[in-house]
Amino acid sequence: MSNADKMYISYNNIHKLCQKIAKQILERNERPDIIIAITGGGMIPARIIRSFLKVKGQKNIPIQAIGLSLYEDLGLDTTVETIGKEVIRTQWLDFMALDKHFDSLIGKKVLIVDEVDDTRTTLHYAVSELEKEVVEQQKRLNRLDEETLFSVFVLHNKDKPKKADLPKEMLESGRYLAAVTVPDKWLCYPWEAEDIEEHTNLAKLQGND
Repeated sequence: MSNADKMYISYNNIHKLCQKIAKQILERNERPDIIIAITGGGMIPARIIRSFLKVKGQKNIPIQAIGLSLYEDLGLDTTVETIGKEVIRTQWLDFMALDKHFDSLIGKKVLIVDEVDDTRTTLHYAVSELEKEVVEQQKRLNRLDEETLFSVFVLHNKDKPKKADLPKEMLESGRYLAAVTVPDKWLCYPWEAEDIEEHTNLAKLQGND
């Protein structure tokens, strides 16, 4: 694959994109109570955006992590019967621990973070499964009258047909936050670079610094 088919993204660029979205969130008074990072690409943006979401006099926003993998990424037989058919959990929230230490996700503003919205399969799975688990917790704790608001933040949304959907209400209410929509190219993130200086120079040449 030639460099013309790739987009190189610098750490500086990611920093600015997180700052941009954090400003939008705060202006809308929708500062999250908890951030859930999808492991791998979502960890670094989650940590950066948390810094920009700081509010004087308020505690730091806790970050939890979930791990999801697509079957094609693992080279597994997609006919195998398991959770989600196309997506499997490699790491998930301990809802019992959340109940004990954080008062659960019920009634909270929850921001789910990943680096890219490609086919949307992973994001769809994360949102739908977390919503289901919250409903189960609400029933168990008899807290059905409390609204939990899920939002999604990605650095890049690829301009391509998606294989899965996000809730209509999330999209219409502006709780789907993509910092930039980009062509359907291979995105090269700095945490994957072997030579960070060369990577940064290539990002600068493409205007992604």
